[in-house]
Order: sequence, then structure tokens, then C-alpha cells
Amino acid sequence: MSIAQAASEEELRRMARYYRWSRESEPVLGWIMAQKCIDLASALSVFFNGGPERFNYLPKRDVPEAHLGAARLLDNICLRVNSGFYQLRPGPRIVAPANARKWQAAQRADRTEGRRGRWVLDETLLQKALEISQQDRETCQRAHLRGTAWRLGLAPWALQRLLPRLN
Repeated sequence: MSIAQAASEEELRRMARYYRWSRESEPVLGWIMAQKCIDLASALSVFFNGGPERFNYLPKRDVPEAHLGAARLLDNICLRVNSGFYQLRPGPRIVAPANARKWQAAQRADRTEGRRGRWVLDETLLQKALEISQQDRETCQRAHLRGTAWRLGLAPWALQRLLPRLN
């Protein structure tokens, strides 16, 4: 807990996004998730890292005792996501966007079938976070391709022009 409390906002977001859920994670992760600096993509990453599908259709009274803390933490994250506590910021993306897309598809199927899981995320917010994640991934891919093109194509030409100047 002391490491989390001493961390910068950026470090807290990174900690949250890659925190390993365990039976004893609720106090620290719960505190981190209550901080205003946590953005929507980080919160969704934490939510999906927590394996919410394990308990989504399980009545609260049937959640095993060992997992009550994790289920409560997932409850809190879902409530905060839907209330707008976590803001959408450019830059961070959902760590596992495939999990978010599966969740989104399952929510749509639930609605079509007339059922509802324990956690229903605001689809508009989820979609916006996924769009930013997709844009960030495409930007990173373009930057990588530009770097690759430079190394493979332009770098030798630039070095040939630069070497005579160095001699």
C-alpha cells in the first residue's frame, strides 16, 4: 500500500493496468481505483483483468467467500465507470481490447435475449475507449512502419550522404 500511496499519477495508472489480481489484492487495488487520476481505459483494463465473466451471471449470495472482495471491487469499478468517475483521456488504451469487445458482444446478446449480467457497462463509454485504443494501435503501427521504412530504405542513403562529410 505504501508503494501505491507514494506513486505518481502515471505510476498509479500503470500499476492499476498491470496489477495482478489475487486473493489479497482488494485493499491496494481498491485504493488505487478510488483515485481521480485513474482514467477510463485503465479502469476498464483493471475490470477485465479481474475476470468478471467468472461471476457475471452468479447471484451475489453464491459468490464463493474467497472471491467476495474481488466481486465487490468489480462492483465498485463498474459503478464508477457508469457514473463517469473515470475520464476518457487520450494516450492510455485498454490493455486487452479483445476482452472488452467480447464483453460488449455478450452485453448485446444479453439484451437481445432479455437477460442481464451482474455488471453492465455503459456501452457508449466502452465504445469510446475501444475507439481510442484502436486509434492508438494504428498510430503505433504507422510509427513502427515509418521507422522500418527509414531503417530499410532511407537510412543507407542518408548514411552515404553523411559519411563523406564526416571524413
